[in-house]
Amino acid sequence: MAGGLSLEHPWAFTFGILGNVISFMVYLAPLTTFYRVYKKKSTEGFQSLPYVVALFSSMLWIFYAFIKGHDALLLITINSFGCVVETIYIIMYLLYAPKKAKVHTFKMFSLLNIGLFSLIVLSTMLVSKATIRLKVLGWICVAFSVSVFVAPLSIIRLVIQTKSVEFMPFSLSFFLTLSAVVWFSFGLFSKDIYVALPNILGFIFGAVQMVVYIIYKDSKVPASLAEGNKLPENMLEISKLGPCEHVDAEVEAKPQVTNNEMSLV
Repeated sequence: MAGGLSLEHPWAFTFGILGNVISFMVYLAPLTTFYRVYKKKSTEGFQSLPYVVALFSSMLWIFYAFIKGHDALLLITINSFGCVVETIYIIMYLLYAPKKAKVHTFKMFSLLNIGLFSLIVLSTMLVSKATIRLKVLGWICVAFSVSVFVAPLSIIRLVIQTKSVEFMPFSLSFFLTLSAVVWFSFGLFSKDIYVALPNILGFIFGAVQMVVYIIYKDSKVPASLAEGNKLPENMLEISKLGPCEHVDAEVEAKPQVTNNEMSLV
């Protein structure tokens, strides 16, 4: 199995393992942010939507993996881990967020993770032929991943407007690009177009982010940003392969600035 613990397709197996390792680290990236939330007993104004979207993405790709049946073990492992981690993040957010933010989070969770996901499951299972069912679900995953990949555009716009890369650390862009390359390779060698296709776009956006970083890396940080409050970045939610990956990066931002990157993975 290319996607399982088999060496029948060594390249797919290798890239699948690498993808799991990279995604594992990316899922754990927000730990520093949530540790600060725990210490301060406050979410400091950042949004929960990226974490809700990340959980939805992991659920969606697990469902896809189970429908596929074969060559999908490495998709199940990383996305199962993602579901656990994102659920913990959401619970922590709900513990320390203000009442209005909690209500908004519950609404988004109910709409996306319960309502939309249930609709996808029911509508997919109504398709009688297994091959058609897999194609329908696969293209749903691709569509969602592509929509999530649009997220970096707002960050890139923010960097250009402020002429400051404080909003977009190079390591963030590098690991998202690397993740896209690895999961594209996994999809290519395992002959899974639904995994490979969206990561082409992920690579392009990642490369663009790195180019923008190089252009503006020596620019002087505006005084308004240097004097602003330090807030955790909402998170760049990018759906790589299966998992909707994200990276939390601490950035200097003016209190009125809202990072609406993704919101993702």
